[in-house]
Amino acid sequence: MRFLSLIRIDETTARPPSEQLLADMGRLMEQMTREGVLIQTAGLQPSAHGARLRLRGGRIAATDGPFAESKEVIGGYALLEAADLDEALAHTRRFLAVHGEGWDIECEVRPLMADGACG
Repeated sequence: MRFLSLIRIDETTARPPSEQLLADMGRLMEQMTREGVLIQTAGLQPSAHGARLRLRGGRIAATDGPFAESKEVIGGYALLEAADLDEALAHTRRFLAVHGEGWDIECEVRPLMADGACG
């Protein structure tokens, strides 16, 4: 079963990762890929480089970033293969643990719908 782990950060206080963290993350991602757990992962550029589209009442509106109205944004994601939610959470804990102290990160872990179904 596949799960999406959405990595939420506070753009106003997030700091760039250290060289040590990048090396530790690289090792963890290599290990999780070898284990068949990590399918894909990526970080996102700051919201200032993006936009949001919203459909409301049949009209589509665009808002350019940065998104001042939301302190917390998605900073990246990981697509995981796991037997169930508990296993997906265990793998996400590995990701969070490698950051150590001094970070304020939240991950939302949700199963993907079967067969690419939408909403």
